[in-house]
Amino acid sequence: MISAVGVDRAGQKHVLGMQQGATENAAAVEDLLQPLMARGVDPKAKGWFVIDGAKALWAAINKVFGPQHPVQRCRNHKIRNGCDRLPEAQKNQVKAAMRAAYKLEAKEGMARLRKLADWLEQECPAAANSLREGLEECFTINRLGIPALPASLPGHHQLNRESAVGCTHADAPGVPPARCRDGRALGGGLVFGHEKDFRRIMGWKDLWQLETILGRKTTDQAAVQQEAA
Repeated sequence: MISAVGVDRAGQKHVLGMQQGATENAAAVEDLLQPLMARGVDPKAKGWFVIDGAKALWAAINKVFGPQHPVQRCRNHKIRNGCDRLPEAQKNQVKAAMRAAYKLEAKEGMARLRKLADWLEQECPAAANSLREGLEECFTINRLGIPALPASLPGHHQLNRESAVGCTHADAPGVPPARCRDGRALGGGLVFGHEKDFRRIMGWKDLWQLETILGRKTTDQAAVQQEAA
């Protein structure tokens, strides 16, 4: 199951759609994204997409919404994928170096990570290649110039940290076990059984900066915070 999750101005997460298929399948991702416009998502309003490394996701976003939308690679996936290829003794050091680089201005941060990849090349070429792959997209938020947003925001684990798609019979109220393999039953269990329990994303009070830089219509920050409270 692949899903699209949106965030409102108050940092609350909302399931926008679900689709059976693999993220490696561009057609399945397009089937997920196309109906969103009929439900009110304006493709002309500039958005910020956070995805993992699946090329089909990026291709479908460009095809359905257009290439003008900034796309952010999930840094948490990138850190995990790189560190999984390292000896245990090096994991914490490399993880700390990557997190520190992500806090820097885009040009400097990418330079730091390229040096780190060069250092890893001799002993762990797989980790070095993982670090270089999609490097620029990991710094999309840095290039947008929003320093107040927390470093953890450019990671779609914030959107999926409730393991929403991993729905089981116990998680889906009123859905028999046999139907948990059914996409419609699974989606119903997710939306009606879980969305109300989703946690607000960290850094939500600074989302107005992202909205402003994207050229979206903004709402008074104080009013948004009062509504969220």
